[in-house]
Amino acid sequence: MSHDLLLVTSGLILLFLGGEGLVRGSVALAERLGISKLLIGLVIVGFGTSTPELLVSVNAALNGAPEIALGNVVGSNIANILLIVGLAAVITPICGWERTAVREAIVASLVSLAALGLVLGTVISRTEGIVLLVLMLAYLLSSYWLERRDRKSKAFQHEAEEFEDIPLRRPWLAPLLAVGGIVALVFGADLLVEGAVNIARDFGVPDAVIGLSLVAVGTSLPELATAIIAAVRRHSDVVLGNVIGSNIFNILAILGITVVVQPIEVMARFREIDAPVMLGSALLLLAVLFATKTIGRVAGALMLAGYAIYMAFLFSTGVPV
Repeated sequence: MSHDLLLVTSGLILLFLGGEGLVRGSVALAERLGISKLLIGLVIVGFGTSTPELLVSVNAALNGAPEIALGNVVGSNIANILLIVGLAAVITPICGWERTAVREAIVASLVSLAALGLVLGTVISRTEGIVLLVLMLAYLLSSYWLERRDRKSKAFQHEAEEFEDIPLRRPWLAPLLAVGGIVALVFGADLLVEGAVNIARDFGVPDAVIGLSLVAVGTSLPELATAIIAAVRRHSDVVLGNVIGSNIFNILAILGITVVVQPIEVMARFREIDAPVMLGSALLLLAVLFATKTIGRVAGALMLAGYAIYMAFLFSTGVPV
């Protein structure tokens, strides 16, 4: 047991450090190559902060743990809203977001609805994965075009700027961080999946529960760290942009790539409980963005309470007595 806990802890640390290193190194490298902040924020930051979810989900699917692969995506999206937005709002009320955030929240809700449709079947196939990746490409192109057309919108640029707080003055540091981040992510994903599966087997906990909780929160650490820093700096658009963008990437890109590599069988609990909770969380955030101009500490505390209730329900229904 202690060996498995060490594997999980080491995996989480490597995922966090790897995600940070990959994003910061890639952002610095892209800037030196003259790539615009819009593209950096939209593509590099978007994919970079979701890389832990990608590697863990693919690793889990290939190692015969499809529940962890799917649970990681669904659980990360739930945690991103209820846990991360809730925690950020408790630290500093979130206000003054751009209209881009509302548009992205609509997309995230539609994508979550599509994911619910996918889990209504028994298997998410390679064909469906290809469709998700095509939709991902369409999302990137349309987002780039819309933000280029709207000169006042700077959401994706602000996301890129959030990773410029530690200047990399030496030219070789950027590629070293990026490559080192990838290596750390690969090893971290392998350690986390191995340890999590072993713990699940030892305690009789279903793989889905481990994927939806421990693994999901672990792979969301880059988003959590970014949100906390942005909340302290009162950068509301970065908090929301990072979370909502990550949720879109998780379903279209991460789930899409995972099922193209290895189709995933769907457990009944995903269609009955977890995917509806994921969709409900997305709709809740969308309703809040429409209905109010501030996500205050009370609303943040209620989100955290909602996440705690979901976790309690998850383990009470998934762990044998």
